[in-house]
Amino acid sequence: MERPAWAPRSIDISVPSVSRIYDFYLGGSHNFEVDREAARKAMEFMPGLPKIMQANRAFMRRAVRFAAEAGITQFLDIGSGIPTFGSVHEVAQAAAPGARVVYVDHDPVAVAHSQAVLAGNDGADVIAADLRKPQEILSSPQLERLIDLNRPVALLLVAILHFVEDADDPYSAVAELREALAPGSLLILTHASYEGIPLPPERAGGAVDVYKDIRNPLIMRSRDEIARFFEGYDMVEPGLVPMPHWRPESAPEDEDPYAFSGFAGVGRTA
Repeated sequence: MERPAWAPRSIDISVPSVSRIYDFYLGGSHNFEVDREAARKAMEFMPGLPKIMQANRAFMRRAVRFAAEAGITQFLDIGSGIPTFGSVHEVAQAAAPGARVVYVDHDPVAVAHSQAVLAGNDGADVIAADLRKPQEILSSPQLERLIDLNRPVALLLVAILHFVEDADDPYSAVAELREALAPGSLLILTHASYEGIPLPPERAGGAVDVYKDIRNPLIMRSRDEIARFFEGYDMVEPGLVPMPHWRPESAPEDEDPYAFSGFAGVGRTA
């Protein structure tokens, strides 16, 4: 397999990556055949996976604009993946000129491509780090340069927590990040769930098994389990809802049925 020029030498291009599979679902070009193969296998069980990812991105853009309109100009996007058209820095800096954005990901391709995309953008940077180690993120020089934790921050955890197993205690990681944020900060979150998927759970489970097979287990949590991530936050209306129902810009009934898979919400610290 030939290694593209944009692929860091340190990565094994024979092993699928969640962020590159996500990039494929969104129509991106920073993925390998091994990623496309895993994505196609998952789509045999859930053909609407690309629609779910598109709904995730659309919610993210609405939530970022909401944050900017609320006066927040600092954004911390953990599990950011590979930047595509309409990424957080593009939306935030268009809505609030001077907005500052820090991306965090542990996939070397996502980090390398983010660095290339952000070259020359003094208001944005990327950290190679893991959500499960919040202090590595909070103490990083990139964050210290761009983010003032004494002022409100929009923390984005979009389509990332369902890749953190219960054994790694994602609730503690989210709570630790919350404790570092100033009052008035926002948590912007989406999470996969069997609730809302227009398929029997056993069929959707076939797609979940594909992620387990590539050693990136997809943890499908219930709405109540997802709501626990918002402890310490006041929910912004309309609360924790299927993605198309969060402050829609078009009629939700026009959306693909798969877009309603999982939940999205925004919370504000007191």
